[in-house]
Amino acid sequence: MARGVDVRCEIDIARPRDAVAAYASDPDRTTTWYANIKAVEWKSPRPLAAGSRLGFVAAFLGRRLAYTYEVTELVPGERLVMRTAQGPFPMETTYSWQDAPEGATRMTLRNRGRPAGFAKLAAPVLAGAMRRAMTKDLRRLRDNLERQGA
Repeated sequence: MARGVDVRCEIDIARPRDAVAAYASDPDRTTTWYANIKAVEWKSPRPLAAGSRLGFVAAFLGRRLAYTYEVTELVPGERLVMRTAQGPFPMETTYSWQDAPEGATRMTLRNRGRPAGFAKLAAPVLAGAMRRAMTKDLRRLRDNLERQGA
């Protein structure tokens, strides 16, 4: 059985949950906080909803990746789940938001999937690289949102 990748990171952001969720789940803002995502293209009509499809172009570990996510679940202010509809690495990405102390929001970002081909052999290295990238992305998201709220 192929070894999967399951990476989860979280951060507290000193902004209300609705503000964090609205910003983080807006595909048009993706490139403002994901360092590796270079472009996003709507492949279905706005607004974002279950069934929406989004094309992404990313750079990861020196490679250009193009893939399409389909939104499988959207509970505004609570959870967004997307799965690759096509692309090189079957992946599921989950954003979740919870209230944190003092009016802050705890955002959790989780990526899990089953790499194929060479990536399958490199799953442990891939997971480490994903964790580092996700941690940086969440910090960038926090910094963007906290600057907005100042």
